[in-house]
Amino acid sequence: MTDYAAARHNMVESQVRTNRVTSDAVLDAMETIPRELFVPAERRSVAYVDEDLEIAPGRFLMEPMVLARLLQVADIQPEAIALDIGCATGYSTAILASVCQTVVGVEADPALAARATETLVELGIDNALVVEAGLTEGYPKQAPYDVILFSGAITEIPETLARQLAPGGRAVAVVNSGRGMGQARVYTRVGEVLSARPIFDAATPVLPDYVPEEQFVF
Repeated sequence: MTDYAAARHNMVESQVRTNRVTSDAVLDAMETIPRELFVPAERRSVAYVDEDLEIAPGRFLMEPMVLARLLQVADIQPEAIALDIGCATGYSTAILASVCQTVVGVEADPALAARATETLVELGIDNALVVEAGLTEGYPKQAPYDVILFSGAITEIPETLARQLAPGGRAVAVVNSGRGMGQARVYTRVGEVLSARPIFDAATPVLPDYVPEEQFVF
């Protein structure tokens, strides 16, 4: 039988802390939230591998180190309201709920959204809500958000979501145009402009609705 508590501790110590993650809030959340509960039963033995973990056809839990570094650079405050785009089974939503006041997870797949809600309720996480909506739509009803996390790679931030970010708010994502390795970036809203700062490279799978269109090369 897998010792999930030990696996979780090893994930934090060997994958996350060693990759320049120093935020106590993020480290504590990842040490506490049982990642295995957000993974299909037949894959729970590999829930803590240091790679993107497929949980449904074409859908992944982001590599722990990448998720942790994105959350750290987002500089999330305890009173923050966060939006989690592409939350899948809700693991990233649960981590966010541990470090901020309120989280809205957005998931387009009805089965994944239902699973996320079920698991969050099972864990007694009452400051997070999962809504079923398109991954480029967000959830304007709760906007503006202090933080927007994209739980998978994107090609760019849609204007619909940029408008949901509060002044001074931060969006974090891995951006991949379809030409090789993606780049993790933090975006800060200043007035009507999003300024971007590159953080590190990451090979994060692209979210549905953000897959780059194929381009013909002559």
